[in-house]
Amino acid sequence: MKKTFKKNERLCSLKIIGSLFDRNNSANEGVFAYPVRVVCKSSEETHTQVLFSVPKRQFKHAADRNLIRRRMKEAYRLNKELLKNSYYISFIYVGKVIENYVVIEKGIKNCLKKL
Repeated sequence: MKKTFKKNERLCSLKIIGSLFDRNNSANEGVFAYPVRVVCKSSEETHTQVLFSVPKRQFKHAADRNLIRRRMKEAYRLNKELLKNSYYISFIYVGKVIENYVVIEKGIKNCLKKL
């Protein structure tokens, strides 16, 4: 598997994002490994589509949110071969402070192993 993160791997559809966060849908799985929480749903697509989210309430400056998002994307890109099936996945950063790359990568690896 190539270690790339192309446009077709990004989750952009508002309909799918809405169904991913729908509280009434019991088909959604949730996994937590500090500092990342994962919400996922099985996909009919041939490849996994991913969304990365960092709360504006926690990190006021866009530069901080972008730094965390870049670190999460890089950790996913390097470890996405751990996924066996195809999913719609949302990675949500839940840490209160900006963690270094090693901590974020460890959390994402643990989440991907649990899926």
